[in-house]
Amino acid sequence: MPLHDFCERCDLPLSQCVHGMPAPAPTPEPVKAPPKPRKRATSAVTSAKSAPARPVTRRWTPPEELSEVIVELLRDAGGALPGEDLLTRLGEAIAPRLRSGDEERMPGGELRWHYAARRARQALIADGVMLPGTHEMWTLAR
Repeated sequence: MPLHDFCERCDLPLSQCVHGMPAPAPTPEPVKAPPKPRKRATSAVTSAKSAPARPVTRRWTPPEELSEVIVELLRDAGGALPGEDLLTRLGEAIAPRLRSGDEERMPGGELRWHYAARRARQALIADGVMLPGTHEMWTLAR
């Protein structure tokens, strides 16, 4: 009877033992083919770059258009006005320029152009043209 060589670590015959078997050769990773180049479809964006620019038609007045009028109204009033008075005067001043969506109400019930005026005020405060404070008083920085 032939004698088997046994592993010193696990007491199994070397032919069955993990320690006595050579490690399997690593399997090579499959070679990935390079990605195919994508064909660029002409889209509205790419065709817009080559086409002449169209003016953007907005449904409501952006805050930037209200900033100058707000500053003018505050200067005419001596530098400060209560918010309600300013909005009344602003409404009269911009009435001919109001757009179709300006009279719509925001989800909170506020008129859209009032919201734009408040955003214009915040931008003027950030630029240092107006002083921060309560919404009851709108004040120019001196």
